[in-house]
Amino acid sequence: MPLPDLGEVLLQKAEQDIYVLDKMAGDENAPVEVFGFHAQQATEKLIKALLARNGVVFSRTHRLGELVDLATDNGIKLPAGIEFLVDLTPYAVEYRYDVTFDESYDELDKDDVLAQILALRSWVAGV
Repeated sequence: MPLPDLGEVLLQKAEQDIYVLDKMAGDENAPVEVFGFHAQQATEKLIKALLARNGVVFSRTHRLGELVDLATDNGIKLPAGIEFLVDLTPYAVEYRYDVTFDESYDELDKDDVLAQILALRSWVAGV
């Protein structure tokens, strides 16, 4: 039995995070750090799917900037606005597990983040 294509698996996994984001976006009671976590995860999986589709080997990292740099270094064009999503990196670990509150939680615009992720998903799906 052939192994599933890694790029497609990552796209499917990103869809799961996008589903959660869509449900949380309109819920003012949804914790921002949980929304941010799934936003970071969706972004990470989408970038990794793009890398996999282009035959680029990547490490197990949550650092979105590192993944964007890897794509750029390999001549893979990324959509405008990706810099905005790179700022989600702290939601993967630091904001997920740290007890200390960071005011940047309040600055996360759920609708804008979701729109950027959907745009990235369309970009990756079209490549």
